Amino acid sequence: MSQLKNLQPDHAMAGVSLDSVCKSFGKHQVLHDIDLAIQGGEFVVFIGPSGCGKSTLLRLIAGLEEVTSGEISISGRYVTDEDPSDRGIAMVFQTYALYPHMSVAENMGFGLKVMGRNRKEIDSKVGAASDVLRLGDYLTRRPAQLSGGQRQRVAIGRAIVRDPEVFLFDEPLSNLDAELRTEMRIEIARLHRELRTTMIYVTHDQTEAMTLADKIVVLREGRIEQIGTPEHLYDDPDNMFVAKFIGSPKMNILSPELFEKHEDSGKELLPPTVPSGSDPAWVGIRPEHLRAAQDGESSIDFRLDFSEFLGGTSFNYGTIGDSSCIMQSTRHTDAKPGETFGVTADACHIFLFDKDQNRIR
Repeated sequence: MSQLKNLQPDHAMAGVSLDSVCKSFGKHQVLHDIDLAIQGGEFVVFIGPSGCGKSTLLRLIAGLEEVTSGEISISGRYVTDEDPSDRGIAMVFQTYALYPHMSVAENMGFGLKVMGRNRKEIDSKVGAASDVLRLGDYLTRRPAQLSGGQRQRVAIGRAIVRDPEVFLFDEPLSNLDAELRTEMRIEIARLHRELRTTMIYVTHDQTEAMTLADKIVVLREGRIEQIGTPEHLYDDPDNMFVAKFIGSPKMNILSPELFEKHEDSGKELLPPTVPSGSDPAWVGIRPEHLRAAQDGESSIDFRLDFSEFLGGTSFNYGTIGDSSCIMQSTRHTDAKPGETFGVTADACHIFLFDKDQNRIR
C-alpha cells in the first residue's frame, strides 16, 4: 500500500462531463449530441459496432480531435479548447508505442523526463508503478525481450506515472491472444480497484465491457443507445439493438406468430398481458432462458443442428421456425443433430419489441 500512495493523486476522483458534443469530418457527422456524465472513480466502457464513433469520442475527450460543437469538462474544468497535455489525462493505445532502444524503466519514465521532473521523482514513480504492475524484474529489459502482455503493462505503467486525473484506454487488448486478454482484464480491474482513478475504456468486445465496467455506454451510428450497469443493460435493454449486442451468445430474436395460443393446451408462451395498444413485432429470448419443455407444457419446435459441449455447459444451435436459435443447457442434450424437440421459456424472461425495434414493457 505504501507504493500505491506514490501513485494516487489528490484528483483521483475526477469526473468527466460531455454536453451536446458533436463531431463532423467535413459534411459527414460521426457523433450526434452526446450528453454524458461520468462520476469520479467510475470505470466506464464505450462499446458498439465498428464505425459507431466510440474511438472518436475517446479522442475528443483526450483532445486528439477537435470538437465540432458542445463542451467537455474534467473535474468541473472546461477543457474543450485545451491541449491534450493540459487536460490531466493519460491514454493507453491499442499499439504499445514503446521506444525499442529504451529499457522498460526508461520507457515508463520518459514522459516525466520530458516534463523536466528530477531523477529521484522519476525513479520513485517508476518503481511504484512497476511494483503495482509486477514489472520489477523487467526494468532493464528492452521491449523486444517482453511478451505482448508485458509490453502492454509497460504502456499502462507509462500512463500511471503521470498521475493522470483520467485514464483513457483505446482497445488496449486487441493485439493480445485470448489467454493474455483474460489475464490483462484481471490486471486492469485490479489496477482500477487499487488506484480508484476514473477510467474510460473503448472496446468492441462485449465480454470486456461486461467484466470490467461499472457503467457501459452503448453507441450506434454516433448516438448513445443506452447507458447503464452491465446487469441493467443485460436484464432490461431499451431496444433490440442493445438486447442483441449485450450478451454472448446474443439474444434469440423470433417471430411472435410462433408464440400464438395453442388450441390443444390453451396455454401460451407470451406474457399473459401485453400493454394496451402495443403490437409485438419481435420476441426475444436469451439462450439460457430456453429450456426443453416438460410434458403438458406449451412449447415451440426446436430443430437441433449442432451441439457445442464446453464442459459445464453446452450451446445447442438450431432453428425455430425460419430463425436461427441458440439454447444453452447444462452438459449434453439428449437430442441428436437433425432431431426436433419442444422448448419453452418462462414469461418473465421473454422480451417484446415493436416494429421500430423498441422495447415493449
